[in-house]
Amino acid sequence: MDFDPVIDNAIKAGNPIPDELAARAEVRRQALADGTANREAAKPFPAAFQETKAMGWIPDRWKIGSFLDEAQLLSGGTPKTSKPEYWNGGVRWASAKDVSQCGKAFLIETEKTITNLGLNKSATKVIPKFSTVVVARGATTGRMTMFGEDIAMNQTCYGMRLKSGNHFYGYCHSKNLITNLVSAAHGSVFDTITTTTFESSKVLKAPENLTDLFEEETAPSFQKILSNQGQTSTLTKLRDTLLPKLISGELRIPDAEKMADQATKDVL
Repeated sequence: MDFDPVIDNAIKAGNPIPDELAARAEVRRQALADGTANREAAKPFPAAFQETKAMGWIPDRWKIGSFLDEAQLLSGGTPKTSKPEYWNGGVRWASAKDVSQCGKAFLIETEKTITNLGLNKSATKVIPKFSTVVVARGATTGRMTMFGEDIAMNQTCYGMRLKSGNHFYGYCHSKNLITNLVSAAHGSVFDTITTTTFESSKVLKAPENLTDLFEEETAPSFQKILSNQGQTSTLTKLRDTLLPKLISGELRIPDAEKMADQATKDVL
């Protein structure tokens, strides 16, 4: 983890730097000397370190705890496939395939949908928008995204939401945790995440003023990403609708241009 702001503050305050961070401190001294250090960004951070058994040196007043101390874990389910009245409705329903193949910051569309009856008659639940979702079973365990809409999901995934409501910080925080879990597997197969995995995982917890600031600074960027994804999706659907009709002669170019212009206005 990057503790450069804390090192900068410690140097400026004349506080001791742990031996383990001495090499990095030399780099930061140079940055402070030549003016490349961002002193404004460092202001909310402490100016000292504390030693811990679990993680070594961490910023003063930061804490170590279970991930579930600060996050709510959400589970899902699958409506009976033998009940056609449960499927092809107006509720998006995500599977591990949807999450693992998303490849983007947000998942906004799913391969399958369910009805309200299917939702009410099964263990699946609607996971709120901006929840972080991770695949918890199988070969793609650990792949994750954020839901860009309210979406139901199946039991092969977990949804995660910070109790603080800082959802974008929660996404980055969760991503760091999952990355560490995958790395800790040391080449062995990492194909299952359970509630126990989260309960036993120790994470570094920044003070609330910092996580609130992170959320405030990054929210516009995440919102812009989501907006761009939605626009791209709309225009892609339009292309896939118009192109076959143009090729077959069912639709003329002037008509297609009008439809494209209207669609562009709707998404901008």
